[in-house]
Amino acid sequence: MIGRRTISLEPREVPLGGVRGMSVLRTLPNRDLPTVGAWCFLDRFGPGPVKMRVEPHPHIGLQTVTWPLVGDMRHRDSVDSDVTLKRGQLNLMTAGNGISHSEYSLGEDPIPLDALQLWVVLPESARHGAGGFEQHTSLPTVAVPASSGSDAIATVVLGEFAGARSPATAHTPIVGAEIALAAGSRVALPLDEAWEHAIVLVEGDVTVDGRAVARNEMLYLGDARSDVSVSSAEGGLLFILGGEPFEEDLVMWWNFAGRTHDEIAQARADWETPDAASARFGHVVTHGTERIPAPELPNVRLKPRRRRI
Repeated sequence: MIGRRTISLEPREVPLGGVRGMSVLRTLPNRDLPTVGAWCFLDRFGPGPVKMRVEPHPHIGLQTVTWPLVGDMRHRDSVDSDVTLKRGQLNLMTAGNGISHSEYSLGEDPIPLDALQLWVVLPESARHGAGGFEQHTSLPTVAVPASSGSDAIATVVLGEFAGARSPATAHTPIVGAEIALAAGSRVALPLDEAWEHAIVLVEGDVTVDGRAVARNEMLYLGDARSDVSVSSAEGGLLFILGGEPFEEDLVMWWNFAGRTHDEIAQARADWETPDAASARFGHVVTHGTERIPAPELPNVRLKPRRRRI
C-alpha cells in the first residue's frame, strides 16, 4: 500500500536528440518517483512551430504511447508501419525484445506541433516478445457526471476508466485517459483504490481536491482513493495516468527499459553493431542508413530506480 498522497511534480526542460531546435518538458521519470503504475516516462513537446526529425532509434522493454494535441506526425518503424497520426488518434508501439522507429512532422517547413509522448514499462511476461505496432483512430469516450455544471468527457487512451476500455493492447492493469472539463464544472473522477494515480494539467485551469494545478504540473495522488474531485473555472484539459503499482526492478537508460545493467549494455552494443542491430532492431521502412547513435554508457553500473515517495 502506497497511501493517499498529494504531491506536486514539476516538469524539467530537456533537449530532445534528433530534433532541430526543440526541447521537451519531461515529468517522468522523476528522481523521487520512477513510475506511476507501469507509466515510466512522460514528455510534452510543443506547442510551437517546429520541423521534427527524430531519426531511426531503438527501444526495448516498453511501449511507446503517442497522443497528439496539435499537428500531424508521420511514424515509421521496423515492423513495416508507415502511418500519419492525427489529433484524437493513438499510436501504440510495443518494443518487446527490440524495435526501431522514426518520427517526423509533415512537410519540409516548421508546423504547429504539440503532443504527449509516454512510455509504459513491460512486465516480465511481455518484455521478451516480438515488436509490434497498433494505430487506433477511434477510441471510447464516456461522460463523467458533474455535481455542478456540465459533465466531463473522458477519452480512454489506454486501459480502463469509468467503465470504458480502450481497444489498445495493455500488459498490466493500467489507465491513461484525457479528461475535458467544461467551464464552471465540478466532477468526481472515479478511481480504483488499489491503483496509484496522477493528474497532469494539459491546458486551461483545474483544481484538484481544492488545490490549483499549474499547466504541465503533475499532481501525484498515491492510491487508496475511490475518486478525486476536480473542478474548472474556465474549462480545462487534463490527462490522468495510473495503474497497479509496478513492483519489478526497472533499469532505464536512453531508450531502453530493462532489469539489469548488463541487459542495457547488451542492447546498446547491439544497436552500435550493424549486423546485430539489423537482427535485433530491424530496419525502419523507407529509411536509408540515417540513425541516432547511442550515447556512451556512464562509468558506473546502472541500478534499478527506487521510489522515494
